[in-house]
Amino acid sequence: MGNYFNRAIVQEFNRKLLPNKVLILLGARRVGKTELITNYLQTIPSESYLKLNGEDINDSNLLKERSVSNYQRLLMNIDLLVIDEAQIIPDIGLILKLIVDSIPGIKIIATGSSIFDLNNNLGEPLVGRKNTLYLFPLAQIEFAPYENYKQTSENLEQRLLFGGYPELEQYVDWEDKKEYLYEIINSYLLKDILIFDGIKHSDKIYDLLRLIAYQVGKEVSLLELATQLHMSKNTVANYLDLLSKVFIVFKVEGFSRNLRKEIVKSSRWYFYDNGIRNGIINNFNRLDSRTDIGDLWENYLASERVKKQNYQKIKAKNYFWRTYDQQELDWLEEIGEELAGFEFKWSETKKVKIPAAFAKAYPDATFEVINKSNYLDFIT
Repeated sequence: MGNYFNRAIVQEFNRKLLPNKVLILLGARRVGKTELITNYLQTIPSESYLKLNGEDINDSNLLKERSVSNYQRLLMNIDLLVIDEAQIIPDIGLILKLIVDSIPGIKIIATGSSIFDLNNNLGEPLVGRKNTLYLFPLAQIEFAPYENYKQTSENLEQRLLFGGYPELEQYVDWEDKKEYLYEIINSYLLKDILIFDGIKHSDKIYDLLRLIAYQVGKEVSLLELATQLHMSKNTVANYLDLLSKVFIVFKVEGFSRNLRKEIVKSSRWYFYDNGIRNGIINNFNRLDSRTDIGDLWENYLASERVKKQNYQKIKAKNYFWRTYDQQELDWLEEIGEELAGFEFKWSETKKVKIPAAFAKAYPDATFEVINKSNYLDFIT
């Protein structure tokens, strides 16, 4: 097996790359956006393309003069414009709008490692002119074609420990995998946030991430975090928002339709990648010597489920559910009016029943326990 995996969004990518539209490809740094595009470019030998990188000052300057004549000159005889790390280029939204509106037939791919609206420079100008796709670290859906069931079972431990960053697949040695993840965390993880104006305390963000990493799948109180970090509650909320915009963590909120004793105010946070979570707390110990296996399992299932929903276009809203008297469900999906509850258990022997209060309040909801014997149906 080579080190390139067919990505789950390839068909959608080809379908949505259209003349006079911008295809925006979003995802954390190092998840394989550039490689996906490089592979795509090899499939279109007859088309001419221009590739620019937002982090290269010379490339950025080529786009600076916002005039039709400048862009006509730059894109003469070019079918496809590719801009990597486009979020760094000032006024990129207005630039792309002008190009799309004034150069007949041009196709544009723009990649970004943060939701561009960090400073609102993309959303508004491109209304009706863009398609957006998300790319995540490798999902089990993407590993599946290259593995049989036995291999998948054997690989589960390292997926729980090291996550799914594509370049990890080059390293057989676990020490090398660790080094690679530390490199990502130190060099790339917060790059976009630190470029973003007004962030002075990168150490505080790491401290916040560490606190979140220890509370995966548990309700997180902004007030407690703020107290521990000696920051204001608003600053913590702002940092968490930024961390979700650069695809490091995502939030799941409490669900309620009617019960007064349901908890809805708090949120739970998960990492898009288990390897990043473990690197943040500096713990890559084997599963048999860990006390947080339940957290790892829950984070893995939550992140894989979100990737699956995204890639398979499942329009679900995700929640957790809990009452003040401690009845709870790890994961709850709402699709239209339908509710499906899930409980995540590492142990296959633990018997789990649907919480009585939930069954009573939502008699039509389904309920399933996800453990090692059936988890592949849940995530692929």
